[in-house]
Amino acid sequence: MIVRQFLQWQRTASAAERADATSALARAYLYSDLSPDDRAAAEGALLMLLDDPSPLVRVALAQALAASEHAPPTVILALAADQPEIAAWVLEHSPLLLDADLVDAVATSGSTAQLAIASRDLLPPAVSAAIAEVGSPEACLVLIENPRAGIAPFSLDRIVERFGHLGAVREAMLARADLPAPTRHGLVAKLAQALAGFVTARAWLEEDRAQRMAKEACEKATVILAAVSPGHEIAPLVRHLRESGQLNAGLVLRALLSGNIELFVQALAELSDMPHMRVSALVHDQRGTGFRALYRKAGLPESTYPAFCEAIEAMREGGFVGSPRGATSLKRRMVERVLTRCAEQSLGDIEPLLTLLRRFAAEAAREEARMFCDDLIASDAITPPYEPARAAA
Repeated sequence: MIVRQFLQWQRTASAAERADATSALARAYLYSDLSPDDRAAAEGALLMLLDDPSPLVRVALAQALAASEHAPPTVILALAADQPEIAAWVLEHSPLLLDADLVDAVATSGSTAQLAIASRDLLPPAVSAAIAEVGSPEACLVLIENPRAGIAPFSLDRIVERFGHLGAVREAMLARADLPAPTRHGLVAKLAQALAGFVTARAWLEEDRAQRMAKEACEKATVILAAVSPGHEIAPLVRHLRESGQLNAGLVLRALLSGNIELFVQALAELSDMPHMRVSALVHDQRGTGFRALYRKAGLPESTYPAFCEAIEAMREGGFVGSPRGATSLKRRMVERVLTRCAEQSLGDIEPLLTLLRRFAAEAAREEARMFCDDLIASDAITPPYEPARAAA
């Protein structure tokens, strides 16, 4: 009886009045003790309201039913396909929507719907993967910032691939405590490329020089990242470097001259397809008989072998013991030793190697000077100022 009266009344009521009555009818359906006949009639009325010409009515319907698991599934599915401002309510809150429904909505809807889905509580990894694959930048940003979303590592990598050039995405990514080392490195590479493109577009640097500086900065950051990452993340990081074409002789030599032996060993193991323990034994073998064969199996260029050989010999002599800043930066004494020994040789075309080592030496010298100045400033902050009058007393 009540439903029949509602249907007769809503034909002449205003949109605002119909919206209020729709909200009341939906709440009555969810929370009132209706008879089976009245419940069936109420559900029929809710279905009919899906065709109301006013969005106000359908928004009121979506707001009233969205969070309830007792809402009519047919109504929820219809609302999920309505206008974005209506669909967003059920896409974000309804527990009745299956993962397949959400994935389909991500693929076929616009940014507003994607934002709503990315904000859902306890978002499944499959839906997160769909957002990472086809979602808008805004939806991916909301997804990254959603602490209750399940996001697989490959989905994070896909977001980096698509939107890593955006500062807001990079910042949100780096704020995640669970971000794998390969993904962090992908963000570093995106940042380096963005900076290179920025200075090139403004004609501040030639493109070749900007790209070289970006590459060196990325390699420096890679060594730092490997030094501060947990041990179990080094192998995935090295694998990522190889797959992305960044595991080259310059990076491997930088790792060795920075004292990052673990990164160096993992790189040789990846390039040579040999077990990590076997490679480590060959690197640390005092006789040094097997390193050349390992080097060749890794496919590194012969022109850089003298530098690796000299650095390995210095390492075995304890060249990295007590070095400041751990394994995050080039060691000046080591770089200069390798540079001197290589310059004394006249085997083949060694000039590109000497050029690389000279850049390493300049970088190491500047880093050492920066550390020295920092230490001076720190000591001045601790030591009380000298007061002649007090000293005379």
